[in-house]
Amino acid sequence: MTRWQLAHGRHLDIGAKSLLMGILNVTPDSFSDGGEFDRPERALQQARRMIGEGAAIIDVGGESTRPGAGAVSAREEQLRILPVIEALSSEGGSLVSVDTYRAETARLAVAAGAHIVNDVHGLQREPDIAREPGIAREPGIAHVAAETGAGLVIMHTGRGREKLADVIADQFLFLNRSLEIARDAGIADERIVLDPGFAFAKDGEENLELMARFGELRALGFPLLVGTSRKRLARHLVGESDEGRDVGTAATSVILRLKGASIFRVHNVAVNRDALAFADAVRERETGEEKTRQAGSVTTPIRR
Repeated sequence: MTRWQLAHGRHLDIGAKSLLMGILNVTPDSFSDGGEFDRPERALQQARRMIGEGAAIIDVGGESTRPGAGAVSAREEQLRILPVIEALSSEGGSLVSVDTYRAETARLAVAAGAHIVNDVHGLQREPDIAREPGIAREPGIAHVAAETGAGLVIMHTGRGREKLADVIADQFLFLNRSLEIARDAGIADERIVLDPGFAFAKDGEENLELMARFGELRALGFPLLVGTSRKRLARHLVGESDEGRDVGTAATSVILRLKGASIFRVHNVAVNRDALAFADAVRERETGEEKTRQAGSVTTPIRR
C-alpha cells in the first residue's frame, strides 16, 4: 500500500485495487470526445456519471493533446476548466486533477479546488529557470506543485526531442530528468506518480514494446498511471468504433494491471472497472499464493 499525498489535505491509497481516473476534456477538438463536454453543465453531468461508475479521480483538461491539435492561450484554457473544477470541488464527490503543463493554470486550478496536477510534458515544457541570474520569470510548474502541495503525475513524452532507440532506456532517461526537476523544486516522493505516456510520439511497435516490458518501469520506485484509452494502439487492433476502442482499452488495462500499473486514465469508466475487477482478483490470488509459499519455505521442517 502506498499513500499518495495530494493538495488540500487529501490523499489516495494505492494498493490492492485498481484506481480509475475519468477523462473530462472541456475542449472542442479532443480526438475522442471533443465538443461533447465543452459547456460546464455537460461537463458536470459527465463527471457525475463517471463518479457514479467508480472513478476516484476526474481529470479535467482544457487543451487537446492529440497530434496536430492547435494550441490555445493560457487564458482560454483557464476559462474552460476553472468553472468545472470549482463546481466539482464544491460537490466533493471525487478527487480532481488538472491536465496542464502551464504553471499559472496549475496554480489557479489548485486554488479552485484541484488536488492533482497532471503534466503531459513531465515538468519539461516550461522549465523553472527563475533561479538563473539576470532572468526574471515566474517559477515553473514543479515549484507550483511544491508550493500548493498538489499530487503530481509526471508523464513521459517523445514529442519535440530525440529519443533513444530502446523504449525503456528512453523512459528512464526522460523520467529521471523529470524527477530531478521535481526534487530540486522540493516535491516529496510521496506526491509523485509516473505515466509512461503511451502514444505520445510512439508508433505502434513502440507502444507494444512498452506494454510488453512495462514491468521494468517498476524499478523507478513510483506508482504507475497509464493512459491508453481509445488511442491509436487500441484502434489499430480493434477498429475505429467507440465500442471497439473501449474493448481494446479494457484489454490493455488488464495487461498493464497484471504488469504493475495502479491508476487507469480512461474515457469509459464502467467497462474498465469491470475488466480490472478480474485483474485485481488474479493479482490477489497470486499474492496470497506467494505468501503461502514463503510461509511454507520458512516453517516446513526438513525431512531426513
